[in-house]
Amino acid sequence: MRILIVENLHKTSLGQVGIALEEADAEQVWVRPWNAEPLPAASDGFDGMVVLGGEQSAIDDHIHPYLPELARLMKCFGDDDKAVLGICLGSQLLARAHGGTNILGQARQFGWHRVARTEAAAQDPVLSAIDAEFPIFEWHSDTFTLPEDAIHLATNPDVANQCFRIGRASYGMQFHFEANRQVVEDWNRGFAETIERTMPGWLADYDKHAATDGVIADKAGLAIARAWVGQI
Repeated sequence: MRILIVENLHKTSLGQVGIALEEADAEQVWVRPWNAEPLPAASDGFDGMVVLGGEQSAIDDHIHPYLPELARLMKCFGDDDKAVLGICLGSQLLARAHGGTNILGQARQFGWHRVARTEAAAQDPVLSAIDAEFPIFEWHSDTFTLPEDAIHLATNPDVANQCFRIGRASYGMQFHFEANRQVVEDWNRGFAETIERTMPGWLADYDKHAATDGVIADKAGLAIARAWVGQI
């Protein structure tokens, strides 16, 4: 199993997805287009792809001119019936790739939030692996409209489009299910000033949130990761 990993921000962790890929003995091929590394032209030689989050928006083409090509490649993988996973920015790019509209700066969320499956998710091979409602980590300010052919899988009172599937196994997940507590703690250290501006007092209360929602989110995130890897 050979998986393309697209990084959009320096030193982004795979977290729970990395654990699931290692369990499956998958080869990870990392590409960093933000650092001028070229994207492959097609899905040949790969069994699936993961597109990680980043600080940019999904339509920041003037700053990151690789974004249209990345969106095209995500659609190419899906059209070739290969599994695609877009996380946060990756979900916004997947929506863009299939005709959804990116909505900037109107969906700010940070920290662990409750997310609920839709009715359709009960029959989905990935989202059916978790409870009907669960806490999961969020860190974003953008959202998107669902593409016409998308199946809506998860929602939240503040940001409706939390997860969708297109085709057999192209998944866009706005929430950071890959971010286990180890990843979040790395973010706490690396982005402390940004977090304090975004959510004043959150760092001081971190241990309380991590001991409750964080524990449940870790289990849900790993279940999602393993279920997605099972679709490759």
